[in-house]
Amino acid sequence: MPLQFNTELGNVFVTDNVISVIAGSAAMECFGLVGMASRKQLKDGIAELLGRENLSRGVEVRRENEQLHIDLYIIVSYGTKISEVAHNIQSKVKYVLNDVVGLQADQVHIFVQGVRVSR
Repeated sequence: MPLQFNTELGNVFVTDNVISVIAGSAAMECFGLVGMASRKQLKDGIAELLGRENLSRGVEVRRENEQLHIDLYIIVSYGTKISEVAHNIQSKVKYVLNDVVGLQADQVHIFVQGVRVSR
């Protein structure tokens, strides 16, 4: 179900796919992130690294009781502090969604699917 904004010029509808692409793009700007991972289960213990064209596949947008929840499935760079990377991604995604779309994300959950050596 898309979000609807009413303006004096008409209605604006924003789909969950748009929100997931914006959230994924914001996350990719953060230091320590190698890329987005597939939401699917790990295959043979290895997380599937998604390319930039598939950012929305690593993001899940949920609405629960009028609240917006964002789940991001990520792969972090080896040697970085995972908690700091996750916190930076949470802050960046909340800020960008509020700034670009005008949405207040109530919760941003980070699921670390793997650690890779960045190149």
